Amino acid sequence: MNVPNSLSLTRLAAVPLLVLAYLLPFEWSGYLAAGIFALASLTDLLDGYLARKLDQESSLGAFLDPVADKVLNCTALVLLIGGYSTLMMTLPGVIIIGREVLVSALREWMAEMNRRGIVRVTLLGKVKTGMQMLAIIILLCAEPRFEAPLTLIGYGLLVLSVVFTLWSLLQYLRAAWPTLVSCPINKCGSE
Repeated sequence: MNVPNSLSLTRLAAVPLLVLAYLLPFEWSGYLAAGIFALASLTDLLDGYLARKLDQESSLGAFLDPVADKVLNCTALVLLIGGYSTLMMTLPGVIIIGREVLVSALREWMAEMNRRGIVRVTLLGKVKTGMQMLAIIILLCAEPRFEAPLTLIGYGLLVLSVVFTLWSLLQYLRAAWPTLVSCPINKCGSE
């Protein structure tokens, strides 16, 4: 266990706290949830940086980091979908969660085919994640009604992150497509 892996575990541990904070029956509970989400999101920036800087990259970290990211972000999106209870929030949330599942499955499958490097994280994926995290922080703080200015700002960022989400998904699929259509299971890995 090293510092970067501890940060990833901290991000996972923040998930139940995020849920509890968001569901508290107080006016300020959204701010508390946004603070927890923001701090947990900062650990995402730190763990990768520290792993490289301290030469502490590990297989456990390579597994924990994306899992912690996806669990944290998907949980926050589910909370927002429930809190807003509208198609306008549900549709972007489902698109983002669906993309996360699809890309995770694609990366797992490509690793099985010994082609993991084809679907590694891109700059576009990082921009998408940053924009998505900012949108979530704003929406957790905002009143769950679309007339509120803060909600409109957060929602605008969320919709923009959906555009980046779909764009990055297309990039991953395009990179993986030749392997997806040409390699029978258990054949590509032996090349």
